[in-house]
Amino acid sequence: MASDNKKKASDFRYNTGETRVPWAAVGENYNAEDVMEVIRFMMQGKGEEYDRIIADVQKDIFTLDKVSEPPAKLSLDNVVARAENMCDEYLHTTGSTFVTNCTAGFEIAYKYASLEPGDEVIVPAITFIATMAYPLSIGCKLVFADVDPLTLNMDPADVARKITDRTRMIVPVHIGGYPVDMDPIMKLAKEHNILVLEDAAHGFGGMYHGKMLGTIADFGAFSFHEVKNITSFGEGGILCTNIESFKSDMRRARFLGTDFSRKIKDWLYDVTACQGWKKPFVAGNASTTEIQGLGLCQQIKRIEEIIGARRACATYLNDRLKEAGDALSLQDLGNEDIKPTFHLYKLLVNPEKAGGDVQLLKKKLEARGVTNIPHFGPLYRFNIMQTYGYDEDAIAETCPNCEEVFYKRFTHFPVYGLTKEQVDYMADSILESVYEMQRGI
Repeated sequence: MASDNKKKASDFRYNTGETRVPWAAVGENYNAEDVMEVIRFMMQGKGEEYDRIIADVQKDIFTLDKVSEPPAKLSLDNVVARAENMCDEYLHTTGSTFVTNCTAGFEIAYKYASLEPGDEVIVPAITFIATMAYPLSIGCKLVFADVDPLTLNMDPADVARKITDRTRMIVPVHIGGYPVDMDPIMKLAKEHNILVLEDAAHGFGGMYHGKMLGTIADFGAFSFHEVKNITSFGEGGILCTNIESFKSDMRRARFLGTDFSRKIKDWLYDVTACQGWKKPFVAGNASTTEIQGLGLCQQIKRIEEIIGARRACATYLNDRLKEAGDALSLQDLGNEDIKPTFHLYKLLVNPEKAGGDVQLLKKKLEARGVTNIPHFGPLYRFNIMQTYGYDEDAIAETCPNCEEVFYKRFTHFPVYGLTKEQVDYMADSILESVYEMQRGI
């Protein structure tokens, strides 16, 4: 691509202003052929018409190459900052930090908490493995809170029963984007001096009692993985905090504690520890790219439209599936105080009324080609827990709701990317399957 190095400043790490011999931030730029491969990947197709149009696009891209120049940076620059500012504006926060993924955001929050081996962290029995990975890896004791049988979220009453003098963190998860009942959890945390990390991986755009999900607790982390309501080109996450004293450190915690506001002798920057709750900690590297930032900026603009479309689909399914009566418990659509994101459509089967449990319903739906997946498997059932000495059956006895709803009652359906005909077919298939179950077929 065309460029005039004499007019470019060096990368911020080596910035000397205008320079005749710059040290560029990007070692090897992408060229027009590379850009075409990205276009082909993002806009796939086949057939004569596609081939004709893509050939015209390639001609234009190669022409554009002759009069354009590459970006000065590909990582942690103005576009990443713009994405963070857009998140702050949308979430009503300050200091939002864009990281490689939600799991990296969790790790920063966990490190801030000054966790040590033997400390207890309360997590819901049903969530993705990322929620518990870091504390498990450093020797903390995971305590599994049972779930609410209707929302599948962490049950605050069970959390209260399982707090001990070793409890250091509580990690509620907004499963499927439906808000956890946060008020009692935050009350418990305040009473016991415990930090709270909201796993809002499914929660970007949801609300609880006037507050955006992910902004209620000490920390909140969102996921922009490819399957979420919005994505930053397949991976990404945002970490928020309400701990004012940590906001100045949080972005340094994303990039190895580098501090460009100060320097050591004859070098360009300093590296400092980040100050945690009780002690300093060493930062990791969760840097994000400008392309990820660009993808996030574009999709944030559409978040309300995206949630609105998902809500409309969920509303339609409720209208159709209410025909099954009390055989099914339908997705709660929320109200003025509770606004879900509809990341998943949750369906609960009442086995006594439906003529069978969710395992039978799943088999019937799979035979009809309707995808449905319960999110997620009970954490204590995974092999890694036995490897670390946990007794899955003993834990299961303390989480009866989890055992009941996962194995007998609930599953999830998609509410995005479907045609009207596909949604109709899904509703028809669910109703037909229930009617067959009730007739013993």
